[in-house]
Amino acid sequence: MSGGPEAGGSIRIDRLLVYLRFARTRSAADALIAGRAVRRNRQHVLRGSEPVRTGDVLTLAVGGRIRVIQLLALPARRGPPAEALCHYREVDGGALDPKGQNTIGPSPVPDTPSGEPQDIS
Repeated sequence: MSGGPEAGGSIRIDRLLVYLRFARTRSAADALIAGRAVRRNRQHVLRGSEPVRTGDVLTLAVGGRIRVIQLLALPARRGPPAEALCHYREVDGGALDPKGQNTIGPSPVPDTPSGEPQDIS
């Protein structure tokens, strides 16, 4: 950690998840990361030691929901829930499909030059 959270540096993502109350312990945060339930700036987090900085966007699959948050400030400790809320803001996740209800359909079969569809079986 360069300079600590107060200096605008970075913090380990497993520690951040605990400080922001998305996980109770660093072991639980590491389990979320190992289960590929955490992304930072659209990239899967591979290790709990990856640094996060102010402005990063985290996508978390916790409690049966998908939450997208943007970090406003890095916390110095795990405080009460009201204090944790001051360090991030929820990003609109309304376009997400957490239950997988919108399926992707197959691509249409291209027409042949004669105008009749091909038999692809």
